[in-house]
Amino acid sequence: MAVSLWRSVFGSAALAAPGEDGGVAFWSNPERNGWLTKQGEYIKTWRRRWFVLKQGKLFWFKDSQVTRASVPRGVIPVAACLTVKGAEDVINRAFAFELSTRSETMYFIADSEKEKEEWINSIGRSIVQHSRSLADAEVVDYDSAKRTATTSSSTDAKPSNADQE
Repeated sequence: MAVSLWRSVFGSAALAAPGEDGGVAFWSNPERNGWLTKQGEYIKTWRRRWFVLKQGKLFWFKDSQVTRASVPRGVIPVAACLTVKGAEDVINRAFAFELSTRSETMYFIADSEKEKEEWINSIGRSIVQHSRSLADAEVVDYDSAKRTATTSSSTDAKPSNADQE
């Protein structure tokens, strides 16, 4: 599911190669880490994985011994996520929550209500923080856009007599 999530957000050309960490040192000082159960992308079984949230990315691993040499089993860029919220009623499991993008929703199960709330809060903060930084990077200078539009329209060909009627 993370692969298709990545593709839906960034397109297949931007899919990270296996072991690609995007320059994030996930092995040290994570914002949050811990065990969660997630559903597989293709075979819909529930598997327990070690998750690490750091610098706007949610990584997961088979075990909790994460080192520099560890290879993530998957990664979700949280800036692409729209919501993170409880989902017990959706999948009928205690301590469940969901993480949604425009095109899909992933489900996770924490070990307790407290951990579920902590993950929701941590991921939610990361979504806000990293969405804001993306928005700041995409600021458009409307004044220069207007000047360009005015300049290009003034250099257009003069209207014919038929256009002036």
